Amino acid sequence: MQTRRIGALAVAAVVVTGACSSAATTAPAPASAAAPASAAAPAGSAAASGKTITIGVDLPLSGGEFANGDPTKKGIQLAVDQANKAGGVGGYTIVLSIKDDAVNGVHNPQQGATNVQTLVADPSVIAIVGPFNSNVGAAEIPITNQAGLLQCSPANTNPGLTKPAYGALDIRKAFPNRINYIRVATTDDIQGLAGAEFAYKDLGKRRAYVVDDTETYGKGLADVFAASFTKLGGTVVKHDGAPATTTDYTPLLTAVQSQNPDVVYFGGVTATGGGLLRKQMAQVGMGSLAFGGGDGIVDGPGGVQGSFITVAGSAAANSFGTIAATHDIPNASAFSDAYKAAYGAEPGAYSASAYACTQVILQALQNVASTATTPAALREAVRAYATNPSNKFNTQLGTISFDSNGDTSQHIISFYKTDMTAAGGKGDWVFVRQQDFGASQ
Repeated sequence: MQTRRIGALAVAAVVVTGACSSAATTAPAPASAAAPASAAAPAGSAAASGKTITIGVDLPLSGGEFANGDPTKKGIQLAVDQANKAGGVGGYTIVLSIKDDAVNGVHNPQQGATNVQTLVADPSVIAIVGPFNSNVGAAEIPITNQAGLLQCSPANTNPGLTKPAYGALDIRKAFPNRINYIRVATTDDIQGLAGAEFAYKDLGKRRAYVVDDTETYGKGLADVFAASFTKLGGTVVKHDGAPATTTDYTPLLTAVQSQNPDVVYFGGVTATGGGLLRKQMAQVGMGSLAFGGGDGIVDGPGGVQGSFITVAGSAAANSFGTIAATHDIPNASAFSDAYKAAYGAEPGAYSASAYACTQVILQALQNVASTATTPAALREAVRAYATNPSNKFNTQLGTISFDSNGDTSQHIISFYKTDMTAAGGKGDWVFVRQQDFGASQ
């Protein structure tokens, strides 16, 4: 699911340089967002033409999901603001139509499906950035595939959304060979393996207790972790499924203590139990054990609403997590500086990836705008260009392309651990290392 406090302006991608002047449906970034000197509006730009097109956004933006969704949204906003200040893209000013797929503070597939139905019905929408959660993606892709509307997810990692071997053809069944969904995060068949290797090789753990939230992302990630940990020579002492509605993990934890696990791995996100599970581990005397998870828990420092460290409190110590994307991006400080100038805070877990998704859409628009004469033709041209495996995109994640199923050409996993002295003593996730798992995975 996510990329942590990283990014680059990728000034080679001219269509997304500049800074703020937003026409979006949410509050624009302040005018202090740094603009490269080359960001002058070209003759005949959108500012002169008055034409607008829309990029839809679907993310969880409220309650316990705020820690992930809000900084992801701001990564999209930053890219659009910069593009508009640079004069627009292909003769258009870009606006955002932003939807919240959280219900009662938790991401909700049905709400996501309703959101994309609204976006699909708007002829001005040429693409969507989102969703954040894989089970929301599974609910949305059938709708956008039927409509031929491009989606770029900055955070989805479940392999079943794209790879036929994992059931993707059942999700894009209307047009199985017409790809409309792409993502800049690599997949959980890689991320789960990476988590297992870190627990077994880096931490030296041999007995794992695995818990998942029973959702698409969480269960899939936990299953891969368990299988990979076993293959490495470790023992999974027990694997429990606990739905996102679980409020008391102590019976599960008490039952497994006699099996002497030395690491607990959670498949899911903070809002579906990750932070609470870690907190209750300490309450039953298991707080000294290492705790791990995927990018669903690497979601911000202590003090941020809904973050893992905020929910778990002091029990968040000795936790590790993985991010399904690169940390060592070119010119990371430039992106961070621009983001901080716009929003007064560090980039979040998926700010950089969301910015990259937006860059892909804008570069596709730049290349097809002159040939598409109707809104329907423009939507289809953007989709076709972005999903063509022969096209490469200059993004803050580096140069990327998408394969015949819509998966990114990058297969890098970044590793993090909690440092409870960071962020002024509030605690934060700190980078450990990254590893390229290669295209063969």
